[in-house]
Amino acid sequence: MTTYYSEDHEWVEVNGGVATIGITDFAQKQLGDVVFVELPEVGKELEKGDEAAVVESVKAASEVYAPIDGEVSEVNDALEEDPALVNSDAEGGAWFLKVKIADKSQLDDLMDEDAYKAFVAEQE
Repeated sequence: MTTYYSEDHEWVEVNGGVATIGITDFAQKQLGDVVFVELPEVGKELEKGDEAAVVESVKAASEVYAPIDGEVSEVNDALEEDPALVNSDAEGGAWFLKVKIADKSQLDDLMDEDAYKAFVAEQE
């Protein structure tokens, strides 16, 4: 599996034709304590840049954007029951959604882990 990162602080883990999407540890730290997560409907078609989900914390509400085009094939219902999972396991069990990848070439626009770490270091 390969993991990519967006400038909006989403991570994308690719396994075959499916991408699992969540927010990075850096993003959850910026948000603070997450209290609510709104996920899309399974079957929703997302285009790169569309709002895919909403995360609300004690500090602010923030959108999670689709880093690539695809159809939502699964959502992580556990986040609606326990939004704090985002704070404890942002880049693991707190994934937001899975999409069937529509255009694999869009992954070329995302960063690898080293590039993302450098990007975050510039923002800190």
